[in-house]
Amino acid sequence: MTIHKEGYKILSVTTLLVAIEFYTVYQITEDPALRVIGFALGFIFFFLVLQFFRFPNRKLDAGKNQVISPCDGKVVVIEEVEEPEFFKDRRLQVSIFMSPLNVHANWSPIGGKVVYDKYHPGKFLVAWHPKSSTENERSTVVVENDFGKQVLFRQVAGAVARRIIYYPSAGDAIEHGENYGFIKFGSRVDLYLPLEADVKVKIGEKVKGIESIIATI
Repeated sequence: MTIHKEGYKILSVTTLLVAIEFYTVYQITEDPALRVIGFALGFIFFFLVLQFFRFPNRKLDAGKNQVISPCDGKVVVIEEVEEPEFFKDRRLQVSIFMSPLNVHANWSPIGGKVVYDKYHPGKFLVAWHPKSSTENERSTVVVENDFGKQVLFRQVAGAVARRIIYYPSAGDAIEHGENYGFIKFGSRVDLYLPLEADVKVKIGEKVKGIESIIATI
């Protein structure tokens, strides 16, 4: 387990704030109990931020035709929908909700060539709101694998998430399971699969990025 690079700056600022808090507590009171409480609150705050940016080392064990989970979380949507941005046709949507306690790194669900990417500024509706996939801040990436199958994956911000990070651009090659982004204090990833995809998960199931198989395409 390491710390994701997106956490370095925030953790530096957090360390400074906690140090200031420690110094302030030390200066304003000589009561041992109050000092212990003040220091404990500082440590708790620091470790809450630290755990959010943890980045586990995981090994990919999936075939090229298998779609892996792009994140840790719980499956909240499996349904056939119209995908209006890129495919403009019917697709199978699988959505995974990330709680604040989940790892928030994101991994590419398939390997291949990036054929489309776009960032969308937007609202910050709660992640389970039906309109969050089309109205919230979000990113869209589409990858085509070696078999010509395309998968769209979309990071969606929520009520707490305020910063979406993704790295690939159209034309790039991306590895199966490669870390492609991070949602800071954020919230869900949507997958749009071919209708013939064989989905391997169920509503309410907890999944882990890289390790869980979402579907075979």
